[in-house]
Amino acid sequence: MPELPEVESLAGFLAERATGRTIEAAELVAFAALKTFDPPLDALAGCTITGCGRRGKFLLVHADPHWLVLHLARGGWVRWNDALPPGRAKPGKGPLALRVRLDGGAGFDVTEAGTEKRLAAYVVDAPDEVEGIARLGPDPLDPAFDAAALRAALGEQGGQLKAALTTQTAVAGVGNAYSDEALHVARLSPFKSAASLSEEEAKRLHGALVEVLSDAVARSAGLPAAGLKKEKKSGMRVHGRAGQPCPVCGDSVREVSFATKSLQYCPTCQTGGKVLADRRLSRLLK
Repeated sequence: MPELPEVESLAGFLAERATGRTIEAAELVAFAALKTFDPPLDALAGCTITGCGRRGKFLLVHADPHWLVLHLARGGWVRWNDALPPGRAKPGKGPLALRVRLDGGAGFDVTEAGTEKRLAAYVVDAPDEVEGIARLGPDPLDPAFDAAALRAALGEQGGQLKAALTTQTAVAGVGNAYSDEALHVARLSPFKSAASLSEEEAKRLHGALVEVLSDAVARSAGLPAAGLKKEKKSGMRVHGRAGQPCPVCGDSVREVSFATKSLQYCPTCQTGGKVLADRRLSRLLK
């Protein structure tokens, strides 16, 4: 799933190539992906792209006077093409969900891999008209978001620390991968109660979160969209590395699997050596 660093880099990549270009057509292929009807998708035709940005995990394309807002969900991506194929894109069994044609023959495809079709596209007059954006919590890289604010946000959310950290109304932009990474750096159990986070633990987690996300943003900066997934995977310490040695202590990275996703952690670094049961009803560790 694209998270804050990847969406940030996608926004920069797209802004560099699309800013100043005029949209000639926006062709919807996966009809369920479009979540708005007014303004219509056709309203983007003739609009000039003046910039791209990010809010949480939402990608924003300003097509003056409208905005094309994309949430890439688990399997979504944006693919740039200097020369799009001619002819209108047609619905099919492939991953293509939306094609945006720009002047000069270039443009970009919005695709979604896998069977979970959760990608969402919105055409709005202001980003906050998208409910998911209006409900977002603070951005973890905002200088005003400090350890105290993080502790308050997670405590208010409650539940397990891993779940609270990935709840977008608490903290915007953090997903499954970078929460694993931040919790590992902060030496905290993913199953710790979010409400029991101490002041010292909150400082550790805040510092780890900023470090992990800032490092990922820096490593992804300037990369083409096609290279972002590989860069994300290569930079992980524990996420996606079950069975491999922890880069800090050498213990084996463990995994807890759920119905549609999994988390990875190091027992020595994070849970006092305790191995969490690999099932949904794993006992909480304090």
